[in-house]
Amino acid sequence: MKADIQVLFQSALDALVAAGELPTDIAVAVPVTRTRDEAHGDFATSVAMQLAKPARRKPREIAEALVAHLPQDPRIEAVEIAGPGFINVRLTRAARLGAIEAVLEHGPDYGRSMIGAGRRVQVEFVSANPTGPLHVGHGRGAAYGAAVASLLATAGFAVQREYYVNDAGRQMSILAASVWLRYLERCGITFAFPVNGYKGEYVREIAEVLYTEEGDAWAADAQAVFADVPPDEPAGGDKELHIDALIERARALLGDNRYRYVFELGLNRILDDIREDLREFGVEYDVWYSERTLAERGLVHKAVERLREAGRVYEQDGALWFRSTEFGDEKDRVVQRDNGQTTYFASDIAYHMDKFERGFERVINVWGADHHGYVPRVKAALQAMGEDPARLDVLLVQFAILYRGGERVQMSTRSGSFVTLRELRDEVGKDAARFFYVMRAASQHMDFDLDLAKSQSSDNPVYYIQYAHARVSSVMRQLAEKGLTHDPVHGAANAHRLETAQEIALVSQLARYPELIEDAALAAEPHQLAHFLRELAQGFHAWYNAEQFLVDDAALRDARLNLGLAIQQVIRNGLGLLGVSAPEAM
Repeated sequence: MKADIQVLFQSALDALVAAGELPTDIAVAVPVTRTRDEAHGDFATSVAMQLAKPARRKPREIAEALVAHLPQDPRIEAVEIAGPGFINVRLTRAARLGAIEAVLEHGPDYGRSMIGAGRRVQVEFVSANPTGPLHVGHGRGAAYGAAVASLLATAGFAVQREYYVNDAGRQMSILAASVWLRYLERCGITFAFPVNGYKGEYVREIAEVLYTEEGDAWAADAQAVFADVPPDEPAGGDKELHIDALIERARALLGDNRYRYVFELGLNRILDDIREDLREFGVEYDVWYSERTLAERGLVHKAVERLREAGRVYEQDGALWFRSTEFGDEKDRVVQRDNGQTTYFASDIAYHMDKFERGFERVINVWGADHHGYVPRVKAALQAMGEDPARLDVLLVQFAILYRGGERVQMSTRSGSFVTLRELRDEVGKDAARFFYVMRAASQHMDFDLDLAKSQSSDNPVYYIQYAHARVSSVMRQLAEKGLTHDPVHGAANAHRLETAQEIALVSQLARYPELIEDAALAAEPHQLAHFLRELAQGFHAWYNAEQFLVDDAALRDARLNLGLAIQQVIRNGLGLLGVSAPEAM
């Protein structure tokens, strides 16, 4: 209805231009919003206020002219001018009640639109280093990114979901060294495990696989491993130098082929675990993009050369620097070290260059809030290469803080002391985890209350919403048990029997759902949908407790069942976008 009203006012605007009452060069989009107070009607537009300055006329005069040229529509009961030039539109009661029929007619497609017009959008999210299992912090990015992608797809965008696999670089080398060192321990060799190694139990499990396959054939004694290696931090040394030296020692003692096997074993075992974990969390990807392919395809070199050709790099102390300060960054950044090796930043530039070369009109990155300083330098590099940095949106997600029994749970991937996403899912269930993660704006800090997520009460929002869905199914089962039938056509013909304040409010909420989806999609704010569903469930439960559905009056019964089924459909549609199930019974 909102879109239809925009079309009507655009027609009136065009008529005024054609009649010479407004300048021909006026280009103003017609804004239509729902009124905050139903006393002012259902919709309102401030287009007359926006036209006043370019038309050099009083806004109320323009409003009167627009109303006079507004095409007739049987769904509109009244059009009123308020204040200096606001135009309020009031729908007929039949038009408002038409929302029920619209929901039942479109079913799972209710809420879909083509506002995105098929424009290609990529959403990249999670992209955690495959150096350990996903933890509850990654879970928030997964739930948020998946919901944003689903909302955009429902709003008519052509969405690609992508996971960037950081399968190259130092962290993966540290993992490989950690696996081999745990393997050595399994072979009975005693030594102090490095402070900067990965210590989680999952590393021991991977090492056990290696031991099962090779026995102690790939072992080396402690003297050979640690001879001349710089001391670790507990011994007064530098933990970074210590682990780097152990990586090189592992390469030397294992040889290139065996070292690569250990490297790939760790990578693949953890990446497989991440894939499975996300799949069980209801998160699927279209593309798993390997960082290593950037170098293999020559994209890193290509990106650096594009910057060089644009005059945006310079040499200093043998290294190649990108002039990122020319684009607002706090300092210039190295893209190639003095040893000829390109940096992580160079790979990121190449990756984002490739995103746009793949034809995406908009690129959305869902990053942790700790990456906020990285945003301006990536945008700077895109601008330096001639790309529009505004086409890259970086959505920062604040960390989720987990509480169990009122106490905060500490997490560290290196130490292995963390709660995995799988553990969270096992404890509270996928549905509660997915919903709780998107209840608040991603930019807000989040305290995840495990006790609340597991409770079966109205205080638990996801349980409360799912219970509303299940209650409608329960009513339909009772209908059959009583030998009664439901006639949707009869219910639509008698929709006017829905007269209580609660019923009118519920119908209004159903009508707002498509607009809510568009707003949430364009703003990348799934929490808007979460709040809407909670309010809809609250309204339904209040109505359910106040009225009887299976009354003797067949006309009223069918009308109420239509409304109940429409509410159930919208709840099911909305929960589906958030990755939450809609149970038939609870």
